[in-house]
Amino acid sequence: MLEPLARPLHLVLVSPQIPPNTGNIARLCAVTGSRLILVEPLGFSIADRDLKRAGLDYWDKVFLALYPTYAAYLEAFPDARRWLFSARATTSLYAARFEQGDHLVFGSEVAGLPPEVMAGGAEQAVTVPMLGDRRSLNLSTAVGIATYEALRQVQLGETARQPPPAS
Repeated sequence: MLEPLARPLHLVLVSPQIPPNTGNIARLCAVTGSRLILVEPLGFSIADRDLKRAGLDYWDKVFLALYPTYAAYLEAFPDARRWLFSARATTSLYAARFEQGDHLVFGSEVAGLPPEVMAGGAEQAVTVPMLGDRRSLNLSTAVGIATYEALRQVQLGETARQPPPAS
């Protein structure tokens, strides 16, 4: 069973466009204890019927924050460790060393992360490995893969310091 983190992961979606993807990611947040951050402009209303349907009955378990711009989000979390996910990055997410409280940042389904975000400060750009000649993964699939890899690393890091159970 997954244990809640003292400092949860933050899943940041910059200008998501497809309501069911965001709804699926909200559900992922509910079942993993991750925080959902949406950065406008959004391609839909957060009251959208499709968004609610994809999240089903989990919305009351989702910590949601909405920011009008990426700059406003950065201002709210100036010291966050950020991992920028891009199909065009050259570093695999498996090379990343995730920690509790990390922010996993994803762009829109149409354009990915804007160039000004990719050119930002000390953030590390990583990718979910794919076969060559493939454009990208579905946003909610990529977020799921990244979230569970980060959780796997964090959970292993915590349990590796504990003695093995008695037999």
